[in-house]
Amino acid sequence: MKFFLDTADVSEIRAMADIGLVDGVTTNPTLVARSGRKFVEVVREICDLVRGPVSAEVTATDFDTMMREAEVLRRISPNVAVKVPLTADGLKACRAITGDGGMVNVTLVFSAAQAILAAKAGATFVSPFVGRLDDLSHDGMALIDDIATIFANYPAIQTEILAASIRSPLHVVDAARMGAHVATMPAKVMEQMISHPLTRSGLETFLSDWAKTGQSILEG
Repeated sequence: MKFFLDTADVSEIRAMADIGLVDGVTTNPTLVARSGRKFVEVVREICDLVRGPVSAEVTATDFDTMMREAEVLRRISPNVAVKVPLTADGLKACRAITGDGGMVNVTLVFSAAQAILAAKAGATFVSPFVGRLDDLSHDGMALIDDIATIFANYPAIQTEILAASIRSPLHVVDAARMGAHVATMPAKVMEQMISHPLTRSGLETFLSDWAKTGQSILEG
């Protein structure tokens, strides 16, 4: 499974990229607005840090303007994946961009039917929003399972399932179990995946016992 960071905070991306855990990044207008910086500037800096796909979302809702915005975004870097909403115009833009060799992430997907349409339009990634469905008392992970089952029936489908709106490490594990290709998550979720109380307590015990020996590996 590939791990993407869902953030526009360059410092967060740099910290996780240094560990070697970041395969890509997803952004959206809300995340960029929180950064207080210029959108294109942020995307360019992220592309310099991450070799994998960097999803940058259009803000237009009509096809013609989406395509003009997509042209600007694609000029930033070859690893930009243009992010479009699951609308009729978004699907039309998806087909046009991928037909021209670009990457597209179709976002705001909340049903298997929508995911099928995104794949039909040639999407590189389809982003079902797990957490937002959970918020409405729907089973977000059931949607991941449905999409994975459907896509598996058609080997010709190259669209990758990108589990989005991830809220916890359990979401990541469940998405991996169900066959999602990618999980995009806030940095705090990735940090939670690293940390475990038994790991911490075990390490403290090991270090305490080692200190009692008075030895140093560096001194031979």
